[in-house]
Amino acid sequence: MNKKQKLVAKKHRKNKDRIKELNKASLAKSSANSEQSVKAPVKKAPVKKAPVKKAPVKKAPVKKAPAKKAPAKKAPAKKKK
Repeated sequence: MNKKQKLVAKKHRKNKDRIKELNKASLAKSSANSEQSVKAPVKKAPVKKAPVKKAPVKKAPVKKAPAKKAPAKKAPAKKKK
């Protein structure tokens, strides 16, 4: 069992090394391309902003205070005889 584990670890290590080498090569290529693009900067045209149209503000109708109700009439008090 130990022999199999050693072999698997060896394969994984080799695979990691292979991936590292591929990444290094890829970065080398991309850095060479980025240096060329830095040497020849591209001028950008000024960006014009479209004027923002504001929607007309609608005012809410003013609510009037409700009219005060007249106080309820009290029943006439009974006279004591």
